[in-house]
Amino acid sequence: MTIDVKICGLKTPLAVAAAVDGGAAFIGFNFFQNSPRFVTPDAAAVLATAVPDTVIRVGLFVDATDDDIGAAVASGALDMLQLHGSETPARVAKVKERFALPVMKAIAISTADDIATAHTYEAIADRLLFDAKAPAGATRPGGNALSFDWELIADTDWALPWMLAGGLNAENLGEAVIVCGPRAVDVSSGVEDAPGVKNPDKIRQFLALAQTL
Repeated sequence: MTIDVKICGLKTPLAVAAAVDGGAAFIGFNFFQNSPRFVTPDAAAVLATAVPDTVIRVGLFVDATDDDIGAAVASGALDMLQLHGSETPARVAKVKERFALPVMKAIAISTADDIATAHTYEAIADRLLFDAKAPAGATRPGGNALSFDWELIADTDWALPWMLAGGLNAENLGEAVIVCGPRAVDVSSGVEDAPGVKNPDKIRQFLALAQTL
């Protein structure tokens, strides 16, 4: 059984091609303007034309307005929405109803209390994503190359499919799988040469490794 991989924060045709050709199950476009991985809806629409129907195209948003989400959805580039900010369960429900797309809710994990918070989204979201809590003063909630204590989710049962994120790379993926057993993972900074600069070789290496776990 292989690990499904989401390569997030894609900005170039070469990076998209590496993700698709390497067997990514999900690819992510980042619509958060403070991120070095930000793309416009028009840019995402062009990149998405190279993504086959077998790969799920995810749009990442951080406390976005309906207008901002709507512009990205209208581009035709997305199959799923990822809400990566402080969106409440009620906000997740509203987004699902308005845009009629599945929603993955990202939860920032630092302590056991955050696990309890995550459970409040189980009846609303379609998938959960567990990421490391951003450090004080950070300008973005994810993509900070930080991991959290995977033991916090190691023995937890979830009513939804879930994805592990936060500082993953080819060096620590195997350990993460052993500790908490994810069947899906999200990587962004771990396949980059610099923030927002994807390395196609690192993308292919990460995907090849995931297929062996």
